[in-house]
Amino acid sequence: MTILRQIGAVALILASAAAFGADSTRPHADEHATELDYRVVPGWPVLPAGEVLGSVAGVAVDSHNNVFVFHRANRKWPGSDVLALTTISRPTIEVFDGHTGVLRQRWGANLFAMPHGLSIDDHDNVWLTDLALQQVYKFSPDGHLLLTLGERGVAGHDSRHFNRPTAVAVSPDGSFYVSDGYRNTRVMKFAADGSFLFQWGTKGTGPGQFDLPHGITLDAAGRVYVADRSNQRVQVFDASGHFLRQWKGGEIGRPYAVAIDQSGTAFVADGGDQAPPGRSAFVVLQPDGTPIARFGRFKMAHSLAIDSEGSVYIGDITGARAQKFVPSPSTHTDAPVTR
Repeated sequence: MTILRQIGAVALILASAAAFGADSTRPHADEHATELDYRVVPGWPVLPAGEVLGSVAGVAVDSHNNVFVFHRANRKWPGSDVLALTTISRPTIEVFDGHTGVLRQRWGANLFAMPHGLSIDDHDNVWLTDLALQQVYKFSPDGHLLLTLGERGVAGHDSRHFNRPTAVAVSPDGSFYVSDGYRNTRVMKFAADGSFLFQWGTKGTGPGQFDLPHGITLDAAGRVYVADRSNQRVQVFDASGHFLRQWKGGEIGRPYAVAIDQSGTAFVADGGDQAPPGRSAFVVLQPDGTPIARFGRFKMAHSLAIDSEGSVYIGDITGARAQKFVPSPSTHTDAPVTR
């Protein structure tokens, strides 16, 4: 049974329950019968003997099901909140075979100071953000720099600067959105060549306002989904930044990242840094934002990605690990995904 059919079955069950508004607190997903299930893949990924990942900030999958992991090596977030501009000497990008977990490639040494966002576009270009260097980067799949936005180490609120940019989402035409970020509370859109187009968002709790826009993705129709972390919601916009709806509730928790597959099924990383403790997980939702189920147990799920076979990859930033979850045979889907 495909995930779409699973969702249809769950929808019939939910229809007999009380309807939930866009801002409602959702019931616990386990209250509803569902065949949806994921299991963790032990021993994935395979690191060289004696090596460990640093804090895993980002994870993404390319068109060949290679899994890119963006981590901080031995760099820690300082208690002072003042981020060093010195770059990390170790490679910060690890590329693993999605099936076997074998390390295929690594790069990124002496390039980044505080790694954060990672996404991959339809041409397998790699997009990265650095919170300390205040920059957004586009790299070729093998690590050649193609584009840089932002002034190195300089924060700002104009169209040429960022203030701790968090993530990038790329449209099929090459234009892209940047969630900016920890200190600027906005989403910016740029043309494929990096020229600024427009922006939206101010600090607040209302529609189109943000309190730490932490992750961003697009669906097949071009709608923009923003993980509005400290407001504990996902906001949905059209391609021009007009507010459409929000998803908010106890089952969704505090969204750190969001991904949408081609069927419209949504996946949210709940960072879990709210009561009750130890609740970090990933959440599967229907296209209307209704939670179906929660899976996994993490110290802090910070990023996630879905491959073409329906496997889910989680970057656990506090746990300093990446994990792979595969759907059970009854929930397998062949639908391509938005990365």
